[in-house]
Parts: sequence; structure tokens; C-alpha cells
Amino acid sequence: MRIYFDKINDSPLNVLRRLGYSFIRKDASSGELSFVRRVGSADYPRFHIYVKTDEKGGAQVNLHIDQKKASYAGSTAHSGEYDDNQWLEKEAEAIRVGFSK
Repeated sequence: MRIYFDKINDSPLNVLRRLGYSFIRKDASSGELSFVRRVGSADYPRFHIYVKTDEKGGAQVNLHIDQKKASYAGSTAHSGEYDDNQWLEKEAEAIRVGFSK
């Protein structure tokens, strides 16, 4: 699920930390920031976000749910859900509110 913000008032790092997300890494080539938030006490399922900011002060948030760890050695493929999920809709709304403050 993609969420677009024309203008953000705080850094994605600050906003997402306030929402309970942990920073994972920054991709050196794309500049995307990666964050996760566990749903329960186990590592999975978890919400996973990629954020890319633009030069105009906006941001694109790509949100999905990782249902499990990648199954194959050397693979990044996983059981992810990207759309049509009530958990995603609820989380997307919390993210919209967080970025609008």
C-alpha cells in the first residue's frame, strides 16, 4: 500500500519512531529508509515500511505486512500482504495521522 504526502513537518525517522517503528537501514543507492513494527511478541507478522523523501519536502510511504521470514537461502521473497487488508488500512490511517501532526 502506497501513501503519498506532499509536505511533511518532521523527519520520517521521528514520525515512525513515535508510532512504534524501528529503523532497519537506509538503502545507499535509492535513499529509501526501511522500518518495521512487530504486531506481537514474535518477529512475525510485522508491519514493514519503506520511505522515500523528495526534494520538495514530500514523502512516499510503501507499507506492507511481512507474514513470515524469507523461506529460501539468499532470497528476500516472503509472504507479504500489500493491499485489501483491514490491518493495513488501520495502520495506514495511523501513519497518515502521524505524518499530519
